[in-house]
Amino acid sequence: MKRHSHGHIGISALVLAAIVALAPAAWAQPAPEDWEAPRTAWGAPDIGGIWNSSTVTPLQRPESLADQAFLTEEEAAAIEQRVVEANARANAPSEVRTELLPVGGNVGGYNAFWLDRGTTVVPTRRTSLVVDPPNGRLPALTPEAEAHVNSAARQRLKAIREGLVPADSHEQFDYGDRCIWYRGVPSLPTAYNNNYHIVQTENVIAILQEHIHDVRFIYLDERPLFSEAIGQFGGHSRGRWEGDTLVVETTRFGERAYLFSSGPGVQGGINWDLSPELSVVERFTRVAPGILDYEFTLTDPNVWTRPWTGSSPWARSDLPMFEYACHEGNYGLYNILAGSRAEEARAAGR
Repeated sequence: MKRHSHGHIGISALVLAAIVALAPAAWAQPAPEDWEAPRTAWGAPDIGGIWNSSTVTPLQRPESLADQAFLTEEEAAAIEQRVVEANARANAPSEVRTELLPVGGNVGGYNAFWLDRGTTVVPTRRTSLVVDPPNGRLPALTPEAEAHVNSAARQRLKAIREGLVPADSHEQFDYGDRCIWYRGVPSLPTAYNNNYHIVQTENVIAILQEHIHDVRFIYLDERPLFSEAIGQFGGHSRGRWEGDTLVVETTRFGERAYLFSSGPGVQGGINWDLSPELSVVERFTRVAPGILDYEFTLTDPNVWTRPWTGSSPWARSDLPMFEYACHEGNYGLYNILAGSRAEEARAAGR
């Protein structure tokens, strides 16, 4: 079975979900009663364009909210106001440092200008993106996956990825660290680059993901699936229209099944290396001029004890999408490994 990466998911309060500076596309107003989804020239629902999934709603419901599935208008407004205030503090001029950091000290990461977690909760005011199980939290791990999470090998890998111990090889870093593949399928909101450009034809839908500029192809015709021996990072996707909803079924990820979601922690998120048995069903529905409803169900019997479903609406954006310049073999990974060798040499007294 493939290695599983896992950590403590979920945050103690919704307000901690964002320290940002760049506002994403704003949520549009709900569609009027007589509104109908636009159609392409060949009569299919038109879901094309650039969409943004940024939101301060976390993947899992904070434990402090217990059985509360939805926020009140007042609670949502208070959270969003605190996010705006946190952004203002983060973007204020920082104190000028006059002394060097101690060797091995944390030099920090990107400043808030480069982050884009959003400033609003999802339009439904749900307290989590997870909608099933009903408690808004991911299902329990299988015994095998749970044992791996707590294994010494997994704990060492986690320490390597957090920069606490030297790395032996580039292969100890995940696909995102190595600028190969970031979000996985389904695509969940992260700290930045939450934009997607959808282009439609009668037989194919292409989705350009801003993060690590990956293009995913969803085939709508009857062409045969690729060989089972060929696993792809994004799996093999086949789509069909059910009324105004695009339903996409994705399988055959092979050993590359992977999923990433933002959250707390040194790396700012949680990542899973899932198993080849992963299957994903996604549903895209344009429910208003500026809202694309995105729902997804994951099944991986080697990782979770039951399937789970999430909903992460996308907002229409009129802004262009730029290249995310992250390339495999970049200087960041080279410097991490060079620093590891330097730490080892220092520890050995050389």
